[in-house]
Amino acid sequence: MTKAQRKSINSPIPEKTYRNWVRADGLVTFRICEKETDIFVSAGSNLQKEALKATVYYRRQIEDYVSQREEFRTSLCPLEAGPDAPPIVRDMITESRKAGVGPMASIAGAVAQYVGKELSSISDEVIVENGGDIFLKILRRRAVAVYAGNSIFTGKIAFEVDPDDTPLGICTSSGTIGHSLSFGKADAVVICSSSAVLADAVATASCNRVKSMSDVEDALDFARSIDGVRGVIVVLGDKLGVWGRIKLIP
Repeated sequence: MTKAQRKSINSPIPEKTYRNWVRADGLVTFRICEKETDIFVSAGSNLQKEALKATVYYRRQIEDYVSQREEFRTSLCPLEAGPDAPPIVRDMITESRKAGVGPMASIAGAVAQYVGKELSSISDEVIVENGGDIFLKILRRRAVAVYAGNSIFTGKIAFEVDPDDTPLGICTSSGTIGHSLSFGKADAVVICSSSAVLADAVATASCNRVKSMSDVEDALDFARSIDGVRGVIVVLGDKLGVWGRIKLIP
């Protein structure tokens, strides 16, 4: 059984100081909080009402499914979807299975993606960040900074995202930052994929594999073996591993 990071829809909201780095030039940025869900949105106009409606809608779908199937919330290994599973839940189950983890390992990426896609229908540019997991649809190049806790690379590196590569999911898992359960020790594992749901699940599974410096290459190899992963960054202390379509910049 592959152990997974388990993310809860009933966890307290931590202070997200990395949001102070955000400079979404040309976009309107706002925050949406619904119970324990805390997302940061940048769009072409103020879409707070629409973003809140979408957040409530998709969160409720997950909550309703969990209320009928407790194993969906607690399982650390892949599950099968019930016949009544809504699309967001079915997506979480399908993509987490590819990474060998439980479906809740992909919840932040799933909410970011589904809310982001809703907003994309009314805004040409949308960036939705949910606990370090991001959905982007952009019209110009943007830089995404890498936050890796106490690592020497925090605040020192970023990577460039081209609009032609979006919509894109960029998700991060850490064994040293945040409140989510993790079995690894990486300061940050960043995964890029066209699916933020898959990116979140693979980030979780890859981070779980990093126990020491010697595991960085193994985590890279694991992530790159999964169909749909476009790029990987693994940070542990002063060691940095990169693979795929990642253009690092200062």
